[in-house]
Amino acid sequence: MITVRFIASSEGPEPAATEVRCKTGQSLMQAAMAANIAGIEADCGGLMTCATCHVYLREPHAARLSAPGEDELGMLEFTASPRQANSRLSCQIELTDALDGLVVDLPQRQH
Repeated sequence: MITVRFIASSEGPEPAATEVRCKTGQSLMQAAMAANIAGIEADCGGLMTCATCHVYLREPHAARLSAPGEDELGMLEFTASPRQANSRLSCQIELTDALDGLVVDLPQRQH
């Protein structure tokens, strides 16, 4: 099990954070859905056809992941919130021990 911290999108000085214990081997999206994290919609259930599981990954963990594939890059063009250099689709992130302590910022909106 690893720990992932989800940071809610907020205009306040202290955005709400939720720490979740996650199973390795599952996707970040699956972990978020199992923990009922508001802000990840995952309308397509992880089939990479909707971009509603868009997240922003913080360093140093973002650098530990392989680069997004062509299909993911294409879907990132359709995110409702602005795409950033650290934008990823959470359905494409497999949780591993190396990602223990990952911090994920949630976008303002998915639709």
